[in-house]
Amino acid sequence: MSHDDHHGGGPAGADDHEGSALSEMDLRVRALESLLVEKGYVDPAALDILIETYEHKVGPHNGARVVARAWSDPAYKQWLLDDATAAIASLGYTGRQGEHLVALENTPAVHNMVVCTLCSCYPWPVLGLPPVWYKAAPYRSRAVIDPRGVLKEFGFELPADVEIRVWDSTAEVRYLVLPMRPPGTEGMGEDALAALVTRDSMIGTGLPNGLGYPNQEHI
Repeated sequence: MSHDDHHGGGPAGADDHEGSALSEMDLRVRALESLLVEKGYVDPAALDILIETYEHKVGPHNGARVVARAWSDPAYKQWLLDDATAAIASLGYTGRQGEHLVALENTPAVHNMVVCTLCSCYPWPVLGLPPVWYKAAPYRSRAVIDPRGVLKEFGFELPADVEIRVWDSTAEVRYLVLPMRPPGTEGMGEDALAALVTRDSMIGTGLPNGLGYPNQEHI
């Protein structure tokens, strides 16, 4: 949502039409924002910078770049596994909620999955803001006690011989899953590889586009 979105503009009547399509929560957020700006508690320019950051500068596209680099550069991959914070920072992805990062490598024998059982600790610089389901109590509790069942609900079923490791994020440590590289991508450049990486594959609740398991069940 840009600063212009907050304060209208455009053809006559556009605001009325736009407002009618907003959810009750959106309307409340806009009303609160307007009040805070009016009272001088929030600087609109600073707010625009914050919104610009979370719309364009942080998010899963950053994590996808990290994964693509690791897939295509063995030395970078090893650095990422040894010191994820430094390796990720070398690509320019730093900031709040990204001070202490750990990369978890998926292999044919081990599948990693991340949860935050206490709240919603999440690596903002590489994944953006956490999705609603990540913060929801059902995921936070069931991911620990029934990870296979949760993954099945996300759309895939791991072979029985693949070990699942569930990692609990904290305020001190946040995790990024390094998914397996899909087969047949050996000649692809980093841009094309990054396009295969999904947000959920970097949490462990999904797979990169083009990657499947033998006897994988799709639901």
